[in-house]
Amino acid sequence: MAVGEFELIKEYFFRNAASYGVALGIGDDCALLQVPQDKQLAVSMDTLVGDIHFPSNADPELIAERALRVNLSDLAAMGAEPLWFTLGLTLPKTDDHWLKGFSQGLFRVANDFNISLVGGDTTRGNLSITIQVHGAVDPKKALLRGNANVGDSVFVTGPLGDGAAALAVIKKELEVGKSAFNYFMDHYYRPQPQIATALHLGGIASSGIDISDGLVADLGHICEQSGVGADIFLERLPLSEPLNKLVEPEQALQWALSGGDDYHLCFTVPTDKMKTFEALCSRHRLPATLIGRMTDAKDVRCLHKGDEVVLTKTGYQHF
Repeated sequence: MAVGEFELIKEYFFRNAASYGVALGIGDDCALLQVPQDKQLAVSMDTLVGDIHFPSNADPELIAERALRVNLSDLAAMGAEPLWFTLGLTLPKTDDHWLKGFSQGLFRVANDFNISLVGGDTTRGNLSITIQVHGAVDPKKALLRGNANVGDSVFVTGPLGDGAAALAVIKKELEVGKSAFNYFMDHYYRPQPQIATALHLGGIASSGIDISDGLVADLGHICEQSGVGADIFLERLPLSEPLNKLVEPEQALQWALSGGDDYHLCFTVPTDKMKTFEALCSRHRLPATLIGRMTDAKDVRCLHKGDEVVLTKTGYQHF
């Protein structure tokens, strides 16, 4: 006998909400939530479609981890603390094994980041996952895209290009050994939302964004909304050892600049905040690599030891 929607939700997705402010969670027409005092609610939503944003035949635990982690990355981009999320799940059919694995992966990540599932919907159709995340942020410390200024330093929180390499491995465009395969699959399915680092940047960083579509494209969003430009110093870009071993330097740089799916933060720090920022990095061991400078040029330039390099591709396009 087919499992109904309410039985499915009760069996696989009902949990007692553990995070702050859940007056009423799953089980009624709406969740009732209390926003922390003196904070603003940060809300973001992404849809991941099977065989476009992930292989439909992948391990359902890993699919769930990826789906929630990439959404949590948006909260990190705003410097927001995770609170709650909702889930819209479209499935071709009811599959107990798939649902059990998916829910295990989902709640493993939820527990790691102290975020509670408070509602959602399930329906039949082609596999897709829509997650909306909610977080709390001090309105004076939100990392906005539109506050960068000429002269600000540009930082990233970790190596770039691994997301594009992982996708090439998944598509079997690259052959790798077991160790490298495990490294890139872990990066693809378990990207690390930079929540902890982002919470330290409020009041210090002038702007921020997570790198989902590629460094050039995402830094370009900061430039556009701030009315400034940026220079990226290619010799400073952090690249992982597995990526350097896998492909030639030119390919590694291209993926680092335009590949996307890295989910590290890109943020800017004003000159008068640099000493405070450096002390913060030292005290909390924050991952941060200086990779550029904001300019008055109104666009993003890539420089290698002072010489401009023209890119053939700038970033992922959704349409």
